[in-house]
Amino acid sequence: MKKIYLSLVLLTSLLLGACSSDDDSNGAAYTEIEQREAPDWQIDWSNNQERPDWSEPDGTLYENWTILMVQIEGKLQPFVSKDDMMALFVNGELRGLANPAITVNDDQTSNASFLMKAYGNESGSEPMHISLQYYNNQLKHIFTLSEDITLSSDESVGIDEDYIPEFTYGSAKYPIVKTVNVESLLTKAGITPTTGDMAAAFVGDECRGVGDISSSGGTLIVIYGRMAGESVTLKYYDAARGRVFTIADVVKM
Repeated sequence: MKKIYLSLVLLTSLLLGACSSDDDSNGAAYTEIEQREAPDWQIDWSNNQERPDWSEPDGTLYENWTILMVQIEGKLQPFVSKDDMMALFVNGELRGLANPAITVNDDQTSNASFLMKAYGNESGSEPMHISLQYYNNQLKHIFTLSEDITLSSDESVGIDEDYIPEFTYGSAKYPIVKTVNVESLLTKAGITPTTGDMAAAFVGDECRGVGDISSSGGTLIVIYGRMAGESVTLKYYDAARGRVFTIADVVKM
């Protein structure tokens, strides 16, 4: 059977296509409270989606196939289990399905990797709409990344080099994504950030993004939104002083 390979355009498009940048601030004054212990700020990725009714495609119906290795990004790796599923859709048709790889002679998942055979009848030059969907059973959450690409021969995906799509950019729970420059927002409010300190974005009491202040400056935090127009509050933990600074309404989703 002749093999064809998905273009690496899929990798760059899925990683970069969903991200936008916004670091506008209204310069609002901050409030502060004492907090001696570092806060446990983290995003809750749990959802309530039902397990998809996906089934393995019939390989006899297709002329071509390719091997696709997908690795799960670090944010979601703690939640990977053997009951997870990874599906590849082409123009809305399921072309590949896999569970996490299993270590030989062991019933444990290996490196949060999914190895699948993806089928096709395409000529190798026609454009296709690719949708990679990951169902995390523990979180009850379907993550989806999509892009229009063209097939290209003699190129592999995830075999010779790591392919780690950022599924958090395709969250069903948080469909809106913005990236903000934390140091810029803090400086506008009159706060001088320190390397290693923590910052987090909140909508109400819900954490929507978190990160550490970088030594090189230009710390970026990805903020995940449920809907357009949400007002985001920025919190900053100063470890040396044991204080949490809060700046309200710094970003609109």
